[in-house]
Amino acid sequence: MSVINPNETAKSWKASKREPGVLLYLSGVEGDAGALVGERVAGFPLSLNVMAVTDRIDPEELAGAAAAVVQVDVDSSASVKRFEKLAHAVSTPLIAAAYEPPLALVRSLVRAGAHDVVPLPLSIDDLETSLAPIRESAQATAAKAPVAAGKVVSVIKSVGGVGATALASQLAIRFAASEAHYGREACLVDLDVQFGDIAFQLGLKPSLSLADLLDAGARLDGDLLRATATQHASGLSVLASPPEMMPLEGVSGDHVAEIAELAAREYGTVFVDLPTNWTNWSLSLLARSDLVLLITELSVASLNRAKRQLALIESQDLGMLDVRVIVNRFEKSQTRFIRPADVQAALGRGIAYTVSNEPELMRAAVDRGVPISEIKRKSAIGKDLDLLDAGVAAALGLGR
Repeated sequence: MSVINPNETAKSWKASKREPGVLLYLSGVEGDAGALVGERVAGFPLSLNVMAVTDRIDPEELAGAAAAVVQVDVDSSASVKRFEKLAHAVSTPLIAAAYEPPLALVRSLVRAGAHDVVPLPLSIDDLETSLAPIRESAQATAAKAPVAAGKVVSVIKSVGGVGATALASQLAIRFAASEAHYGREACLVDLDVQFGDIAFQLGLKPSLSLADLLDAGARLDGDLLRATATQHASGLSVLASPPEMMPLEGVSGDHVAEIAELAAREYGTVFVDLPTNWTNWSLSLLARSDLVLLITELSVASLNRAKRQLALIESQDLGMLDVRVIVNRFEKSQTRFIRPADVQAALGRGIAYTVSNEPELMRAAVDRGVPISEIKRKSAIGKDLDLLDAGVAAALGLGR
């Protein structure tokens, strides 16, 4: 289970900015394999994991790795199945390693997604030859990458039910419309793989979803991502959550990070709506974020949960993140009971933005899947969204 416990440390999740290395999954240190431990081959550092040939390999362990070498037992169908299942779950290049593999097995492994098949015991020369194309491909990709990376804005909530999804949807369509005036695009990714309904709230009926991108593996590219996204009338591109609920631990952190990075490169700015429960992959994505919007309400219960969320972020060595607190459904009368100074004392930071409480207006916009301004041209909540839109653009360094 990959759901994060608030008491866990930062070592529970994988940061995507580490140096890419090669992971070795072997049943023992035999032959030259022992000499490979701690060495570098084809420019990559090696890391050894000793386990039985049928033990499960967590796909999230491969997040950020340059490649993985996985031992396959030619006489064990469970071992072969393990490799095939892992190849389907990750986009990291996999190299199968086996003792005297028959040609039929080699072909089967390659069809399953193996980048290469090398003989055991491992030798530096064989591994160097197998990893060289991976190194060259990585270098070519890095050379083609744009100098200016896109921006990632993560939306998190103090607790479910604070209206974060509706707010994120309205903000994103307003942001996309504003960006269109400058020839730029924006994308909204619904990463709440269990309860996400952003597409529904925006009146969209996507034929493809995030699940298709997670299943794409090595086929994932900019064309596929754009084909999967559904266009809103505002110009916002939306990557919808899967139509069927997915277990949080069933999502590959490697794939999620790749989707977010690709979306940021394709569209320039990508908003991601994260699930309420923390996972290894959602923390890794949070670490990549250029801006974090924490949605809460001005109530003791909601602020207490917001405080716990901020404490978790701090405990994971992510205190350097730019986190802005947004109070949703705000009414001035609330300040008679909870003053701004109380919020500052409780959270260790002030309120960055407030969004007025106009439930009937928000409900009408959600029911029709349109911007609030189409329901009512001038409103308090519309004015607040304009301020929030401008503030996000300024925080991301976007000239307007």
